[in-house]
Amino acid sequence: MNATDVDPLSLAIAPPPDETPAERAAREFAEAEALRISNDIDEQIRKERENEKKKKRPVKLLLLGQSESGKTATLKNFQLTYAKREWIAERNNWRAVIFLNLVRNVNYILDILNREMAAASLPSPEYIGSSDESSDDINSSKPRLKFKEKHRLLKLRLGPLRRIQTDLERRFGATALEPQSTTVTTAAPFGSEGPESSRRTPNEFSINSRNGWKSAFEKLRAMRAAARADGNDNALRKLQETDDEIADVIAGCRDDMNAIWEDSTVREMLSRGKTRIEDSAGFFLNDVERIAVSNYEPTDDDVIRARLRTLGVQEYKFIFEHGRTAGQEWRLYDVGGARSSRAAWWPYFDDVNAIIFLAPISCFDEKLAEDRRVNRLEDSFLLWRSVCDCKLLSRTQLILFLNKCDLLQAKLQRGVRIRDSVPSFGDRRNDISTATRYFQQHFKEILRQSSPVQRPFFVHLTSVIDTRSTAVTLGAVEESILRDHLRRADLM
Repeated sequence: MNATDVDPLSLAIAPPPDETPAERAAREFAEAEALRISNDIDEQIRKERENEKKKKRPVKLLLLGQSESGKTATLKNFQLTYAKREWIAERNNWRAVIFLNLVRNVNYILDILNREMAAASLPSPEYIGSSDESSDDINSSKPRLKFKEKHRLLKLRLGPLRRIQTDLERRFGATALEPQSTTVTTAAPFGSEGPESSRRTPNEFSINSRNGWKSAFEKLRAMRAAARADGNDNALRKLQETDDEIADVIAGCRDDMNAIWEDSTVREMLSRGKTRIEDSAGFFLNDVERIAVSNYEPTDDDVIRARLRTLGVQEYKFIFEHGRTAGQEWRLYDVGGARSSRAAWWPYFDDVNAIIFLAPISCFDEKLAEDRRVNRLEDSFLLWRSVCDCKLLSRTQLILFLNKCDLLQAKLQRGVRIRDSVPSFGDRRNDISTATRYFQQHFKEILRQSSPVQRPFFVHLTSVIDTRSTAVTLGAVEESILRDHLRRADLM
């Protein structure tokens, strides 16, 4: 063989000609170890690439529960915790929503005050002294309320808030309106096999919006962008003047809003009617001094508490900025919880990774807004049973949020007894720990009895308007959903 025919690489890796047996053994061991390490590195790279491919599949999370159960607040907590840049960019858009919530709080009280003052002007036998529609709740033995000139003046000075509410409701469209009634008589208009579309009432409808509050905000941004593009300074100025006028009117009513909320006669009027407006979503009357100013800017907590009704099913896409799934796209689906909206849920059950089901357990003594015959807790039990029983969701991770624990504790401390509304609660202790344990066990038993397959019971006691504690809960939820997401990807 000529020297020119010798492969230089072969010469480089050839063993030394005078290699001893011990040296050969050591060399072969080192080569085998190097090969093992190289193979391990290759395998690690392969797994990382596979995991990246799996992570590129969006995580799909569906938020279910009755109206005002805390679904949208949970969605906003996800954005606050994991998509902070987007949250900050949108935060000021909520200013008008919070103004609307505050004005509604006041006008709701004014509506009751108008009725009560009109009734109080009637002869004594005709005056019943309660705004509650049910005569069973009236304590006729209480003396009639004594309204004074200051109440008439408060009504007069707060009158401009009617127009502000109308203007803001027009701005936000149907999302600003609350359900009043429904002809749907079932908690879940879908069975284990599919939606009961044939049983839906023709007059019932739902709006299927893909963007929800984003579409409402985008509408306002588009109006401003169009005015800028057209060079229409007058239109821009008019939009700004409208915003300024709304803020100025609200600021001008600040003292009177405080006065009507702090008035002892008004508080007694609300108490007799068993009206606790402070427990409702979007309540801001305790923050009048801070919010009713012309330069008001919403805080994170304000945005979480703000109420804008969800219609149909709304999709939100977030790229998580940190956490175990940083860089991962999450698609969260928020749903309208009123009974007339629930038939629209079914198409979103397919291929969803997990469901967070929100059950407001403070509502054990309350009725549905759209059907005053139905207890809210019982409605949650029935709805949970339908979700657990649904065959399409048999492999979907179910996560239960027993929500509004803060309101439950406050209600129990006021002496409200669970057994008066939930007879099966019996003679148990009427405290928060006993109540949550009882409700938790009931939901767990429904899952055990109704689920087509055995599956774990994930439950969290929550108050989703508390951003700090909710961030901790969402961390546990993210970890649980991630594990299941990767496991499902392995099976595909």
